[in-house]
Amino acid sequence: MTRLAPGTPPAAAAPTEQADLITVSKADRQMHLLRDGKVIRSYRISMGSNWYRGHKYAEGDERTPEGSYVIDWRNPRSMAHLSLHISYPSPEDRQTAERAGRDPGGNIMIHGLPNGWGALGPVHHLIDWTDGCIAVTNAEMREIWSLVPNGTPIEIEGL
Repeated sequence: MTRLAPGTPPAAAAPTEQADLITVSKADRQMHLLRDGKVIRSYRISMGSNWYRGHKYAEGDERTPEGSYVIDWRNPRSMAHLSLHISYPSPEDRQTAERAGRDPGGNIMIHGLPNGWGALGPVHHLIDWTDGCIAVTNAEMREIWSLVPNGTPIEIEGL
């Protein structure tokens, strides 16, 4: 049985309210939405269970990527409550994985909790449970969905 997201995603916020940059500090376990250089929202996050081991380099390594990417598409009916795709892998990420004989993977998202598990929102950030994605609560994901248009740059900093 697949658990597709029910309902309709929220409408986009007015362009004057939308973020123009996302920053993620893996060390601080925080994601910030910025507009004109000022933080407009901050979130506690969960990441891949091996996030602390550095940059993602291969499918299945459970690491969260580091570097400069962009939000390039969104999925309103994902297996987790809403999701925004991060443009990993970059051409450099592909080359690194290829040199190592590995597949870089690529389904790295900002998303809410797995559908049907929303009640865990208050405690989801206590463990790192994703396969490399960045997770927030469902309510936070609805807010992020409305504030982050496709094309928004995302900077992910490591330790």
